[in-house]
Amino acid sequence: MELDASIAARHKQLEGILDERQRRLHAAVEARILGHGGVKRVSAATGVARGSILAGLKELELPHTGPPDGPRRVRRAGAGRRKLVDQDLGLREALERLVEPTSRGDPMSALRWTCKSLKQLARELGLQGHPISHVSTGVLLRQMGYSLQGNRKTLEGSSHPDRNAQFEYINGKTQAALSAAQPVISVDTKKKELVGQYKNGGREWMPQGSPEEVKVHDFVDKELGRANPCGVYDVANNNAWVSVGTDHDTASFAVATIRRWWFAMGQFVYPAARELMIMADGGGSNGSRLRLWKLELQQLADELGLTIRVSHFPPGTSKWNKIEHRLFSFISLNWRGQPLVSHEVIVNLIAATTTQNGLRVRAEIDDNPYPKGIKVTDAEFTTIRITPDDFHGDWNYAISARPSQ
Repeated sequence: MELDASIAARHKQLEGILDERQRRLHAAVEARILGHGGVKRVSAATGVARGSILAGLKELELPHTGPPDGPRRVRRAGAGRRKLVDQDLGLREALERLVEPTSRGDPMSALRWTCKSLKQLARELGLQGHPISHVSTGVLLRQMGYSLQGNRKTLEGSSHPDRNAQFEYINGKTQAALSAAQPVISVDTKKKELVGQYKNGGREWMPQGSPEEVKVHDFVDKELGRANPCGVYDVANNNAWVSVGTDHDTASFAVATIRRWWFAMGQFVYPAARELMIMADGGGSNGSRLRLWKLELQQLADELGLTIRVSHFPPGTSKWNKIEHRLFSFISLNWRGQPLVSHEVIVNLIAATTTQNGLRVRAEIDDNPYPKGIKVTDAEFTTIRITPDDFHGDWNYAISARPSQ
């Protein structure tokens, strides 16, 4: 009919302008004007459900008691579909379990990020009996404080096919050790720092017009040299030890730092420890292929009478080691804009580093010599009581204490 076509045309013109409530009321007005049979005709012409038109007719009968310019609800309170997390009470927990083993980022912040795509997460949730679209997965992740960040860093060194599997393996071992009240530490060496009156990145509050004066050129001071801050972060207790080395960054220096942490802090926190788990990078002074690192750990295991379990992060993923974002990032923040004029200043700045979550740091200078180029012979290497794990024994292994002579 011509009248029905006019109704359809008017509704089409208003589409995209009116919200759900306004479209419902517009259709109700058209139906009221038509009188008997109007609801059916308007529904056919506009596509608005008959139930919505009837609801609109009821709303037209209600007096408007709010302010003329006050807010109006599109739907009545409690209307609409229930949220997925309300329908599926296990959804949020299932998503958290999927994300947490490989989540990375600053734990002090509400912002965290995950390396798994939304479609992968949605597919896995569906297989676990929690059907959800990838769009809704993204909405839920944002509500939980996650956000996909740092794509360039994520792609760096991500070519190894077992990268994610190793993350999950490390997480499983870490959780097992923590559940058994055994120490879990993350170790690494922070980047070398020039010691002296050199520019340090960042800005600090100072009297206006009185910036700290530093040298124009960053040539190494032969007397002061460089500083090698090597750290040990206790995952369970949120405390750390940092040795500020004055010589070379070697495997001997890295293990000596672990030894210092144990005797200064670890043994008092874990008096009944039987094992020590170490999370380390895949390269550097604590690399998975470094013989000297394993020989030094054997000597430490003998000295402490502990089994030392080691898990290395895959190549190119060193920035995901917990010590990076739970310790080193806060050290960099604490000494921003301040020249590191001496090793003593560096130690004081490191030891003064704190966080809102109660991070406690102890630091000392380690001025012992750690010469480079030490070779471990085949005969020496065979004395190491090393047991590779079934999964990637080159990355995951245990070193047991040798019987005392």
